[in-house]
Amino acid sequence: MTPNEPAEGQKTIRLHASDNVVVARDGLSHGDAVPEEGFSALDEVPAGHKVATAHIEPGQPVHKYDQTIGFASREIRVGEHVHTQNLEFAEFHRDYAFGAARNDAELLPEPKRAVFQGFRRADGRVGTRNYIGVLTTVNCSATVARQIADHFRGPALEAFPNVDGVVALTHGWGCGMGSPEGHFMVQRCVGGYARHPNFAGIVMVGLGCEALQMNSLMESESLVESDSFRPFIIQDAGSRAAVDSGVRAVQEMLPVANTATREPIPAGELVLALECGGSDAYSGISANPGLGAAVDLLVSHGGTACLAETPEIYGAEHLLTRRAATREVGEKLVERIRWWEDYTARNNASLNNNPSPGNKAGGLTTILEKSLGAASKGGTTTLVDVYRYAEPITAKGLVFMDSPGYDPASVAGMIAGGANIACFTTGRGSVFGSKPVPCLKLATNSTMYRRMSDDMDINCGSVIDDEMTIEQLGRQIFELVLATASGEPTKSEEFGFGENEFVPWAAGAVL
Repeated sequence: MTPNEPAEGQKTIRLHASDNVVVARDGLSHGDAVPEEGFSALDEVPAGHKVATAHIEPGQPVHKYDQTIGFASREIRVGEHVHTQNLEFAEFHRDYAFGAARNDAELLPEPKRAVFQGFRRADGRVGTRNYIGVLTTVNCSATVARQIADHFRGPALEAFPNVDGVVALTHGWGCGMGSPEGHFMVQRCVGGYARHPNFAGIVMVGLGCEALQMNSLMESESLVESDSFRPFIIQDAGSRAAVDSGVRAVQEMLPVANTATREPIPAGELVLALECGGSDAYSGISANPGLGAAVDLLVSHGGTACLAETPEIYGAEHLLTRRAATREVGEKLVERIRWWEDYTARNNASLNNNPSPGNKAGGLTTILEKSLGAASKGGTTTLVDVYRYAEPITAKGLVFMDSPGYDPASVAGMIAGGANIACFTTGRGSVFGSKPVPCLKLATNSTMYRRMSDDMDINCGSVIDDEMTIEQLGRQIFELVLATASGEPTKSEEFGFGENEFVPWAAGAVL
C-alpha cells in the first residue's frame, strides 16, 4: 500500500479515491474553502488531521488509505474535523486471504547489485561498525560493566583508529522475570548482541547468583570463551577485581580489533531494521511509504528488511498475510496477533491503548490508522518469514519480528536477530540511537525537520511539500543506507546516542 502523491497547491491530501476523509496539509480554519473537495471546513483542523468529505452516520466506517481506520461515534458532517471526539476503535472482520497478493521481488543480476564498504568477520558475517562490547547478564553487574567501558573514554582509543568504541550495554533484567517466556526473551536478546558482527570482541559481566546464569546463557546461545569473548563473574573476586579483569580483557582485544578494515560487500548482506516512533499523520504519507520504497530496492539487491512492532500492525495485519509467501508464514503472523490479544487481556490492557498522546496530537486517532501507516514501512514485496522476539533472522527479503511497540525494546530485538543497520521514522521528533548498529532518523514533515535538524538524517517532508515523489525518496533513503553502512556517521551517532537505549523485552510479571 503506497499513498497517492499529493497534488500541488491543494489544501488537503487525498490518499485514495474511496476514502471519506482527507488530510489537512497545513491546517484549516473554520470556513476555509477546500475547492479540490468541494466543501468548506466547519472546524479548526490542525495540520495532518482528518476532515470529512462525506456525511458519515453513527457506526459507519471511516476510510483512509482505502481501509477502515475506525467507526463514527456520532454523526459526522462534511467539512467536520474527524478525530477522537467522533471516531472510535471497534473490532471488525479482516480477510487474511493468505498469499493472495504475494509479490515476489525481481532480483537484479548480481553484476548490477549495489555494494557498500563493510567488515567481513572470520565466520563470514558482515558488520557495519567495529565496536568492542561490554554486556551484562543482570542489572546487578551494570555498574561494573560501565566502569570497564568508561576506562576507554577520551584519548584511550587514539592508537586504535579502526575501532569505533568500547560500549557498555546494560539492562534491568536477569532476575525477577516471572515467566519462562520473559526469561528466554532476555536470554536470546543478550545472546544475539554477544554474537553480533558489529562487535569485534565481547566482555560479559555477571554477578553470579542471578536467574540468567552465565553458563546457561553461553550454552543456550552457543557462546564459547575465547580471545574475543571473555566472561567474568563479580562474586568470584569482587567488583574492583572484575573491573580490572574486564579492562585487561578489552586492552588485549583492541589490537586485534584494530586490524579489521572495510572491504566491498554486496548490499544483499544488509539486514535493515524498520522502526517508527513518535509518529504523526504524515508518517503514513511520507516517511513510512518512502522507507517502504527503499525496502523494495534493498530486497531487489538481495538484502533483508525486518518489520516489527506487532501491536502497531494490529488492524493492518491482513495486508501482510495477503503478501505471505505461504499460508504457514501468514499463520505465524496471525498467531502472534492472537498472543497479543490474550497478553493484553490478561494484563487488563487494550491494543487500542495506542496511539500515544503525542501520536494523537499529530493527527492519529486509532490503532487501526496508526497501523496502516506503520505497515507501509515494509514496502510491497512478499513477506517471507515471521520470527519471535530476538530470534536469528536467516531469510532474505521482507521478514517480520514479533516485538512490542516500545521503540528501544523493538529495535533491540531486531539487532539481536542480526540487523546491522536501522531506519527510524518519526513525526513528533523521537531521539534515538542503537549501538552497535547505526540508526538513521527519517523526519515525516519539514517543520519538525527544520526544528530538529541536528537529530534528523533525512527530511521526508519533501514529499508533502511536492518536492519529491515517494520513489525518489526511496532512492535517497537507499543510497544513504549504503553510505551509512560504509561508515558515514548518523546524527544519533554524532550526538552519542546508543548506549542507554538497550532495552530487552521481558514479557510477563516481575517477581
